Amino acid sequence: MEISLANSAFLIMCAAFVFLMTPGLALFYSGLERRKNALNTLMSCFFICGVGSVLWVLVGYSLSFGTDHGGVIGSLSNVLFNGVSSEPNELYSNTVPESLFAIFQMMFAIITPALICGAIAGRMRFSALFIFITIWTLIVYYPLAHMVWGDGGFIRELGAVDFAGGNVVHISSGISGLVACIMLGKRREYGVVSYRPHNIPFVILGAGLLWFGWFGFNGGSALAADGLAVHAILTTNTSAAMALLSWMLLEKVLHGKPTVLGAATGAVVGLVAITPGAGFVPVWASLIIGALVSPICYFTMTKIKAVFKYDDALDAFGCHGIGGIWGGIATGLFTQKSINGAAQWDGLLFGNTKLFIAQIVSIVITILFSAIATFVILFVMKKFIAIRVTPAQEAQGIDISEHNEMAYPSFTGLD
Repeated sequence: MEISLANSAFLIMCAAFVFLMTPGLALFYSGLERRKNALNTLMSCFFICGVGSVLWVLVGYSLSFGTDHGGVIGSLSNVLFNGVSSEPNELYSNTVPESLFAIFQMMFAIITPALICGAIAGRMRFSALFIFITIWTLIVYYPLAHMVWGDGGFIRELGAVDFAGGNVVHISSGISGLVACIMLGKRREYGVVSYRPHNIPFVILGAGLLWFGWFGFNGGSALAADGLAVHAILTTNTSAAMALLSWMLLEKVLHGKPTVLGAATGAVVGLVAITPGAGFVPVWASLIIGALVSPICYFTMTKIKAVFKYDDALDAFGCHGIGGIWGGIATGLFTQKSINGAAQWDGLLFGNTKLFIAQIVSIVITILFSAIATFVILFVMKKFIAIRVTPAQEAQGIDISEHNEMAYPSFTGLD
């Protein structure tokens, strides 16, 4: 196998794009939070750039892409990147160094647990969050990455497809966020006072960085600077654009005016929904996927959330969990083998039921695995440590109580 310099250069660039998404997510989430929790929300995402990177080098890559064990987990043969060389790996990286493939995948392992932080913002002790994210990455992310993408992985063997992380990234983090916010409990004034974003320009900046980074996220998942990468980038942008417009239309019809916050949210859910199918579905299908994801997520964030009264603070479940589920279903509907031969079957719309059934099964497995594992992790943690700040600390703001810093000192006392 010969290394392609063009493909390698492309994937290096894409890895950098995906890394930028985590600071972008930090800005997106921070802008949605209250002033007194702005720094904690930034830190909740940003520290994972450190933890996720170190864990990946220590054991993460090995457990995710090492020799298969039971279709569920890899081996420890590549601990500390042992054996991960600058030569291609015929199983994963035919034309780029295996070490580059490992770096690209590391960026996914960083941003995925950061997505959970949106559901539990504003009330979790930072030390508890640090422990939770570390354990969750080991117990949930690495096995799921192996099951979906690893050679011999259980979900992969079912014939289900996930181009860039519908199951691995979005459904896993969204479902885990829902379980975590329920177990953690509601914020102290939830349902009594109105929680408003403190910095909508931050939200737009974060959404823009996410959109930018998503070209590397989905395009880079082709692992080559080829037509498939171009196709994935085109479907990604089209779905995001359509979802943005769909959300704006929804707000105009329901409330009379489109909002900046709604436009940013629409773009992000459009990006989420296209992720599993970006390299499998035709361009016209990305218009449908983007158009429908906004009303689906909007309904979840407003009606479903109000009925069940769970406090998903920044709608991580409504955005990533529901958007990812719709994206996985849509991949089962619209996939065409002619676009990407990695798919064993065409989608349901083209007369074949096998892929659609495999997609549904993979989604159910992901939901159950993520939910049960997250419940067990937090249940055990609550037996040994306090995972939530005190009511007094929450009222004061966890920027002060957890970090002894303030983002906006001149506004002290106004929250």
